[in-house]
Amino acid sequence: MKTQTVKGFQDYVGIEAAKRAKVLKIIQEQFELYGFEPAETPTIEFEEFVKGDNINDEAVRDIFKLEDRGKRKLALRFEFTFQLKRIAKNQKLPYKRFQIGTVFRDEPIRKGRIREFVQCDADIIGSSVKDEAECLALGKNVFEKLNIPVKIYVNNRKLMNEILVSEKIEEKNREQVIRELDKLDKSTTKEVADKLKPLGAEKLMKIFKQKEKFFEKYSYYKEIKELKTNCKNYGVKVEFRPFLARGFSYYNGTVFEIWSKELGVSIGAGGNYLIDEIQSTGISFGLEPILLLAKVQADTTQVQIISIGEADTAIRLAEKLRGSGISVNLLLDKSIGKAMDYANSKNIGKVIFVGKDEVAKKKFKVKDMKSGDEKFLSESEIIRIFG
Repeated sequence: MKTQTVKGFQDYVGIEAAKRAKVLKIIQEQFELYGFEPAETPTIEFEEFVKGDNINDEAVRDIFKLEDRGKRKLALRFEFTFQLKRIAKNQKLPYKRFQIGTVFRDEPIRKGRIREFVQCDADIIGSSVKDEAECLALGKNVFEKLNIPVKIYVNNRKLMNEILVSEKIEEKNREQVIRELDKLDKSTTKEVADKLKPLGAEKLMKIFKQKEKFFEKYSYYKEIKELKTNCKNYGVKVEFRPFLARGFSYYNGTVFEIWSKELGVSIGAGGNYLIDEIQSTGISFGLEPILLLAKVQADTTQVQIISIGEADTAIRLAEKLRGSGISVNLLLDKSIGKAMDYANSKNIGKVIFVGKDEVAKKKFKVKDMKSGDEKFLSESEIIRIFG
């Protein structure tokens, strides 16, 4: 029997798992601070529902397809947004929901992207430009908490389409043209121009390489200007990127990406779209690339209690500390040497010894595992210091 993981799927344990949990906790705290409520949706849906109307989108083409015993065609979710079509029905607007969970894409593996990965989404059904700016403020705060320097790029799909119409790009080619333009931050100018040539759109290269001032003559630039004004109110600095489109064809207005200065890749993104003809907006973070950059310390167990023939007192002390919000690992059946090795292996900061002398004095020896310092502290002193 093979026990190794399937390619593109991973186990996470120990410090790595703890760091993942810490990053997710920071993201969820920001979602909650901005008034988003949690939601959960199924991992498996009908294939037809998963594909939706966007079957030509790259992510949709990469879905994992399944079949159950009833021969029904199913698929693993590749994102959360399409499921909003169901859960947003009959909700009082604006409906602000966040969801954190695994999504799946059968695509090539690269740094920061595997086939099962954690997505963190916050969406507003029934949104305005104020909500777009608020999503970007949320994103800015998330990365500040994670100590990740970022740049925020914004654009507008309406503006892109206005330019394509004014340049007489055939309607049947417009969506593909937008997809190719969106690659200008990943491919060379020549590579993009070669893709645009068969679509009769090579001339667009000159336009989409212009400075921001050039775009002020287009009517939909006013939406960029309004977004920037609202972002300023939130203390969010954004930069206009005229060729930014995002990979999903359902975007219909503002789009944005949050880029890592260090890696030169997008680590957060979102934009405007319709859910059942209701204008909506959302922001999404992928956990895996963020973990490559996040400068946070994983939360580990704070205290280990070692019983030296005083199990009853050790148990009572452990429960008292846990009741005060202090995380405790309790060892009742190991030698002191093995218990200390265990504490070191799990990065536990403090070890409390509970032996006959400690019980008699009602003061416990507390050892700092980093410095080696030892102190005798009462139960109340331990709670005050570590609680």
